[in-house]
Amino acid sequence: MSWDKAPAVSSTDKINTEEPNAARLWDYLLGGKDHYQVDREAAAKVAAILPGYADAARHERAFLARAVRHLAGEAGIRQFLDIGVGLPAAADNTHEVAQRAAPDARVVYVDNDPLVLSYARALHPLTCTRQGGCGVVDADARDVEVIVREAAWTLDFDQPVGLLLLNILNYIVVGDEAQAMVKGLVAALAPGSYVVIAHPTAEADGERVHEAMEVVMDMGGASVVARTPQRIEGFLEGLELLDPGVVSCSHWRPDPWPPPAPVLQFCGVARVPDQEPRR
Repeated sequence: MSWDKAPAVSSTDKINTEEPNAARLWDYLLGGKDHYQVDREAAAKVAAILPGYADAARHERAFLARAVRHLAGEAGIRQFLDIGVGLPAAADNTHEVAQRAAPDARVVYVDNDPLVLSYARALHPLTCTRQGGCGVVDADARDVEVIVREAAWTLDFDQPVGLLLLNILNYIVVGDEAQAMVKGLVAALAPGSYVVIAHPTAEADGERVHEAMEVVMDMGGASVVARTPQRIEGFLEGLELLDPGVVSCSHWRPDPWPPPAPVLQFCGVARVPDQEPRR
């Protein structure tokens, strides 16, 4: 299904320029231009605590490209659901990477940030192939029912899907909501689908990660949490975890070899197993 046939779901929220915003902050770290002074100030304060903060953003972005390239190529995935997508990058957005490997790949982006939605609707159709399709859904990442229903305008959930959850689960901090969200989404996926996760951890930088997160939250930024690699792997429980497991984004099948130093963003890719035949 082409972009213009996707449902027009819109957000009425106003853009807040008085407090740091996760998508704009990430955009700044990646060298983008869609951010405000408050985002730059937050990034500077975090970088004073975590000098490798920008490296983490860049390595996560590079991991996204490698993971999508693997799924669209070797794994044969032709559908992608990217939740918490953030602002478009200058290059190697999910649909661009996927459609270079498979021009007929279809991609749906999900976010509820009004600035992200505005840019996604304006820019992604310009680089989406005619053979494939691109769609956008305005939804809270925790609203699994809405996400699946609206994404189904573009994706066929009876066929394998690549589910991308990069730098989003860390903003779901209440109780077991993040675990429940992942389980709900996986339940909607066909066997042979894949789940791709990236999430901050204090494994490489210790308590400085928590200190940096507190700084951003004190400035009015969204609540955020770092989880251990074991907790991150727990999101993939019951799935077939691909080598090299849950590792630093800089260490997931790096190209070229050897890998650079580890960063605070860890990641993993796992496959939804085939159903066992009924006896």
